[in-house]
Amino acid sequence: MAEKSLEELAALTGGSVKGNGKARITGFASLDGAHPGDITFAAEKKYYKAAASSRASAVIAASGIEGVENVLLVKNPLLAFARVVAALSPDDRPSPGISARADVHPGAKIGKGVSIQSFCVVEDGSEIGDGTVLYPGVCIGKGALVGAGCVLYQGVVIREGCRIGDNVIIHCNSVVGSDGFGYARDGAKYVKVPQRGIVILAEDVELGACVTVDRATIGETVIGRGTKIDNLVQIAHNVKIGEDTVIVAQAGIAGSTRVGSRAQLGGQVGVAGHITIGDEVGVGAQSGVTGDLPSRGVFSGMPAIPHGEWLRAAVVFPKLPELKKKIAELEKRLAELEEGPKGQKGQEG
Repeated sequence: MAEKSLEELAALTGGSVKGNGKARITGFASLDGAHPGDITFAAEKKYYKAAASSRASAVIAASGIEGVENVLLVKNPLLAFARVVAALSPDDRPSPGISARADVHPGAKIGKGVSIQSFCVVEDGSEIGDGTVLYPGVCIGKGALVGAGCVLYQGVVIREGCRIGDNVIIHCNSVVGSDGFGYARDGAKYVKVPQRGIVILAEDVELGACVTVDRATIGETVIGRGTKIDNLVQIAHNVKIGEDTVIVAQAGIAGSTRVGSRAQLGGQVGVAGHITIGDEVGVGAQSGVTGDLPSRGVFSGMPAIPHGEWLRAAVVFPKLPELKKKIAELEKRLAELEEGPKGQKGQEG
């Protein structure tokens, strides 16, 4: 763990110090778990009371906090905290070199400063860029390309022909380039449609653990620059995802769908195939997207509709049994009125 003064951290984050800029910061912690020497953060004013009772030596916040002696003032406390943590606890990457227990084909091209650890397999014609780290058990398929500065954690598989850009992070047991789910009916049987395309991950993409990104049937499945994907997400064949999009746990996107840039898909969102989601779209957790969504909107529900409409509908749902009962009563009364007194429906005079 590194040690820095509060002034040094202010320079790093573009902030300013309220209090003792010479205070030494040796660690970081949550508000309730901090000790002297630690720095913590209060993302919003609702956390200021907890910050005032914290034992931390300094708090990162957007404004001064009554009862807190040392505050690192910044516009975005969470962003500043991320940079502080990185400075105090830099990544401990393994030393460059190829383990004697790795299987690297002579036809593979390995860049400078690469670390390939035990039980990795790097097949013929593949390329690994400068400074990339392959943790134990990573498999790089024939002809696959992995850029510079990437980190592939234990058990990651990059299938044949796929292309990974620079500074990509892929967490444990994720698979890039598995076959897309494509079958043709032959009577009662299913015949596999060969999946001959590839996957392209642009630079600065991050995939969580156990993510699957299917290769295209023909052509490319593409995930754009800077997009972040959480654990347990399924991206089907020929999907195209734009830049800086966020897709959260257990979401699934069916084949040939287009998702724009700077979109946000919540947990367990399901997206049908062959549709388009625009730029800067938010989709609430557990929603089902069955049709195109225009850019710059927020949607929720199944099927997904504008979020405001969904909220109004959600208020009604618990009342549906009562409303059904009332409607049945009204229908009965209406029928009695139509029949007239003593059942003399239709009589005149």
